[in-house]
Amino acid sequence: GHPEVYVLILPGFGMVSHVCSNLGCSYDTFGFYGLLFAMFSIVCLGSVVWGHHMFTVGLDVKTAVFFSSVTMIIGVPTGIKVFSWLYMILNSRVSLREPVFWWVLSFIVLFTMGGVTGIILSACVLDNILHDTWFVVAHFHYVMSLGSYISIIIFFVWWWP
Repeated sequence: GHPEVYVLILPGFGMVSHVCSNLGCSYDTFGFYGLLFAMFSIVCLGSVVWGHHMFTVGLDVKTAVFFSSVTMIIGVPTGIKVFSWLYMILNSRVSLREPVFWWVLSFIVLFTMGGVTGIILSACVLDNILHDTWFVVAHFHYVMSLGSYISIIIFFVWWWP
């Protein structure tokens, strides 16, 4: 389901936000509270959108439209986070030889791929067609498995002495 994915990736969100703000020597245009609000709203909305991933039959049209709409709304705070991270890291004076730059950039790319596949899955018709396929497995693993793995590596690269 969705809630555990967002809860498990929260430390990664925090680490990437911290590293990007330190590399950029300042917060982005949205600021610290913008990033915090985006994380909070992603977790709150992520706790609501589980329905259309768990059930493809038995939902009436209104319920399916509700879950589909809320899933699409998650794209807004996700876009705020991705834009903020890219703005901070690309406006920094970090060398391209720094390993943390490439790890953070790979986290952002995987998170974006997971988000785009999530928006594709938010359409009720496509969700019914793609349910129980490798597309859903890839959508889940882009963010949760690989994103968590990369955030652990970012932790060791950034904070290990």
